[in-house]
Amino acid sequence: MRIHILGICGTFMGGLAQILKESGHDISGSDAQFYPPMSDHLDNLGINMIKGYSKDALPKADLYVIGNALSRGNECVEFILDAKLPFKSGPQILGDILEEKRVFAVSGTHGKTTTSYMLTHIFLDQGKDIGFLVGGISDDIARSASLGKDKIFVIEADEYDSAFFDKRSKFIHYSPSTLIINNIEFDHADIFDGLKDIQKQFHHLLKIIPTSGNIIYFDDDSNTQDVINMGKWSNLIKINEGKIKINYDSREMQASEETFSLKNMPLIGEHNFKNYICAILAAKTAGVAIEDSISSLLKFQGVKRRLEFKGLHSDVQIYDDFAHHPTAIEASSKAIRKQFPSNKILGVIELASNTMSKGVHGNSLIESSSFFDEVIWLDHKNAIKKNNDINISNDLADCIQKVKNIIKDYDIVVCMTNKDSQKITKPIIDYLNEK
Repeated sequence: MRIHILGICGTFMGGLAQILKESGHDISGSDAQFYPPMSDHLDNLGINMIKGYSKDALPKADLYVIGNALSRGNECVEFILDAKLPFKSGPQILGDILEEKRVFAVSGTHGKTTTSYMLTHIFLDQGKDIGFLVGGISDDIARSASLGKDKIFVIEADEYDSAFFDKRSKFIHYSPSTLIINNIEFDHADIFDGLKDIQKQFHHLLKIIPTSGNIIYFDDDSNTQDVINMGKWSNLIKINEGKIKINYDSREMQASEETFSLKNMPLIGEHNFKNYICAILAAKTAGVAIEDSISSLLKFQGVKRRLEFKGLHSDVQIYDDFAHHPTAIEASSKAIRKQFPSNKILGVIELASNTMSKGVHGNSLIESSSFFDEVIWLDHKNAIKKNNDINISNDLADCIQKVKNIIKDYDIVVCMTNKDSQKITKPIIDYLNEK
């Protein structure tokens, strides 16, 4: 089948393209711009990519897959609708592929990408030729998506809507048999009015998990518990209750009266300890022994842009982090503070997500950064109320200059954004290397 993908260079759609290509389809795609590493992956697969959305450049296809970044008014979208050409959303066509798979879905506001890669790494390291589709890039796995020959399929399952014509959350299409819920908080203010809207989507997901399926979640997340209380029909694996106990201080897990140590794991922070636990328990439902999962995870080096070390430059350590929510900012900053308790740490945080830039998080944003010695906020839309205690830049050039003015006083700089981090890290690194 000839399939053309609109918005092919996004992490999800690019991964879908890889899976469809592996399934034997003739794949092409369009996007407003192409950027590595996804463009490199697609090019290596021999996928024809068309820049822009001119209807005159739209190739003939048996099916058009429309990404959720596209909306009415897009020239190609309008042409497809006028000509009554066949189209589907990306999650819908992936759901069709997954009908014959045993799906492990990793959901939640934070930790999806890392946990998905952890679980994928366990299965691959244990010799299983599984399928997977994960956003982001891991240093341990050469590609972000694969169909695989095994029945197991790991999917990073987010709650964002599927397309302009399908407002259901993506994860509804995947029909998982095992679901990890890392946590639930309010996010995506561009499509959800509040936390209850998000919880409703999660409960829709619980309704389609089979009785023989599993739901893995933490007992300390009240928002998740509220969703469970709406009704559940599957096996619950509740962490820190019953047979599963964890100790954050000692980084130990107790399961069925046996204790397992995770203190030598390479990734730092309480949030990563939680990610490890979820991946281990999910793998256990597929028959992987806990000790074998731990052995595999000792070799897992993490995911790019999750407290990724960018090098030591003129005696200053530079880190790149994807955090774009108060909880994630606090988790990452707390983790690096615990790792370097005596160092002076500067945070550079861009308010780039829809939720952050709308000012939804309010003062919690400022409070979440308390583990840094100082923070420079890149606030394009004046989401933060100015006062003398907060260092705010409204444009990138000013932000970078402020960093340059004070960087000599710091040992570590952590740059946080969910957008292109290179625009922040590169000029800082270039400046340090010139000194």
